This record gives sequence, C-alpha cells and structure tokens, in this order.
Amino acid sequence: MTLTAVSRMRHLRPTAVAIAAVAALSLTACSSSSDTTGTTASSGSSSDKIGVSLIVKTTTNPFFIAMQEGAKKAADAAGVDLTLAAGKADGDEDTQIQAIENAISQGQKGILITPNGNGVVDALNKARDAGLFVIALDTPPDPASAVDITFATDNFEAGTLIGKWAAGTLAGKDATIAMLDLFNDKVVSVDYNRDQGFLEGMGIDTADPKANGDEAPTGTYSGGKYTIVCNEPTQGAEDGGTTAMETCLSKNPDINLVYTINEPAAYGAYQALKSAGKESGVTIVSVDGGCAGVGYVKDGIIGATAQQYPVKMAEEGVKAIAELVKSGTKPTTSEGLDFFNTGVALVTDKPVAGVDSIDTTAAEAICWG
Repeated sequence: MTLTAVSRMRHLRPTAVAIAAVAALSLTACSSSSDTTGTTASSGSSSDKIGVSLIVKTTTNPFFIAMQEGAKKAADAAGVDLTLAAGKADGDEDTQIQAIENAISQGQKGILITPNGNGVVDALNKARDAGLFVIALDTPPDPASAVDITFATDNFEAGTLIGKWAAGTLAGKDATIAMLDLFNDKVVSVDYNRDQGFLEGMGIDTADPKANGDEAPTGTYSGGKYTIVCNEPTQGAEDGGTTAMETCLSKNPDINLVYTINEPAAYGAYQALKSAGKESGVTIVSVDGGCAGVGYVKDGIIGATAQQYPVKMAEEGVKAIAELVKSGTKPTTSEGLDFFNTGVALVTDKPVAGVDSIDTTAAEAICWG
C-alpha cells in the first residue's frame, strides 16, 4: 500500500458509524454477461452512458462477486455503462493489465480496480495519463499514488480486531499460531496489513511493516507466551487454506490458533483440522465478513471475523466517477485518513471484554452491504 493510513492510522476509524451506514444497503443480484476471466460489457450499454471498468482480482471469491453485483446496481442507477473484468486467479496481473488497456482504448472515463499486484501500476499510470479517473477498491497498489483515491476497509484495523479478540479468548494460555497468508511470492498491501494487524492486536512485536514472517518465532504476547509455527500462502482460496494448514500441522500438531487472510482460506484450514481430528481444539480467526463467513462464525467453525463491505466500496466507486463526469466533483478521503474508509466490524458470538463487536445476527443483516 504504501498507504500508511491503512497500515498504521490508529484514530478516526468510524466503525459504528460505518456499520450504521451500510445497514441499509442490501446485496441485490443482477443479470450480467460477464465471464470469470475476461472483460465484457454489462447489459444496457449505450453511447450516451459513462464508460467505467470494474476489474476485480478473481470471481472465484464471493467477495468480488458481491463487489460486481454492487457495482452493477449503482451503474444502473447512475447511467454508467459498466464493463466487468477479473483475473483468472488471485495474483493474475496480466489479465488485469489487458483490462486496463481495453478501458483506455474504449475511451472510458474511469476504472475501479482491486489490484492483483504491483505489476499493474504502469498500466494504471498509463490510464491516468489518458484521462481516466482510477479508484482502487479494497487493495491499494504500491505506491498508493498510482490511483487517484482508494475506497477500502482499514485492513490493518481488521487484523488488529481479530488479534485482540484472539488474545482475549486465549486468556493467558500459550498461543501456538499458524499464519495463513495470501502470497509468498509477491507483496500485496492487503496481505501484510491484515497479517501485521493481527500480530499487533495479539501484542506481538513485528519487524518490517511490509513483510510477513520476519517477527521472532517465539516470545510473549499480551496474555502469555507464543510460538509462530508457520507463514504459509493460500492464494485466498479454500484449497490453498487446506494445503497450508496441512503443512503447518506437519511442523507442529499442537497449533491452537489459526490466523487466515480470508474466509475461504479459513474454511479450507478447518477442513484440514477436521481431517486431522483437531478442529475442536483450535481457534480460527479471519477477515471478510461475507454471509457465508458469518455462517461459519455462527456454526463455530470460525471464532471471529472482521466484516468489511465490498458492495459499499463498489457502489461508492461507481457513483464517484459518475459524479466527477457530471459535475467535476472529485471524491475525497475520510477525515483524518488518506483513503475513503468503508468501515469494519468484529463479528463473534463470543465477545471479549474491551473489544467492540457485533453478533452474527446483526452481521447477517448487513453482510457485504
């Protein structure tokens, strides 16, 4: 990121306000002619509409499917001709670069993107030089200045919330931790911010704020002693979570706390733990707060998750570009931050004193609003 506010701001995080703001939003499904890998126009395009591309990481993750649906809803309301594109897998920069090139060649007015990596930066700069307004959603590029503004969750705060909850839940017991990250072959801000936020929430000292896995493998957290067994990549996918958890268990079968980059990875980790007969003795924490993920919390598969709001990110992004074209008014960052904060809330049915949270009933009502 170097989006320092995303990774290090400690104030003015409008958690409760953001929850209230998104409570009225609902995820409304719409028909679309998009596929999961390429770029295609949504229905209802016409020459008098404002051309905008939404380029997500992948459509194998429900988070980005929700984002697409939110964007389509906002595009219909704002008179925007929306084009959808997605990487073939999390980390696929080449397909995203091609989608950016397409937006430029089509003379579109703006791009909304969840970058798959910093390999897209040159293409984003080219788009801005061509006059397109570029908004990052969820994941800022590095440098953050490669886009005009970012609409995102404070991912560091999301990690901090689940870390504080995990530390409180352990209540002084030794923590034997598996870290199930996103990548091990590239640096992406959402990856290191959630990872580092979790560790800081646990009270574990970190080293390089943009690196995963360089903290001391043993030491003390806010409640007792810790051991970090592994930092394994998952690519944010269920099968990746299963493989990563199996690797971690092979290193230490006594893991009792699992941090996961997102809920698909968390569910994959749970499957590995279940196969090993260890699911009842391990606490899993995660980030996303999708409707399925909230269900995992309700079912006891995940102990707590940090809920974010991708539909709001997409809706606000579409509206911002439409407003810019129509009136010349540019979107602004949230007060005290250098990005537009779309909010985060801890979801758990087992609250910890001193850590603000909502229960699964409340979270189901606003999941991915």
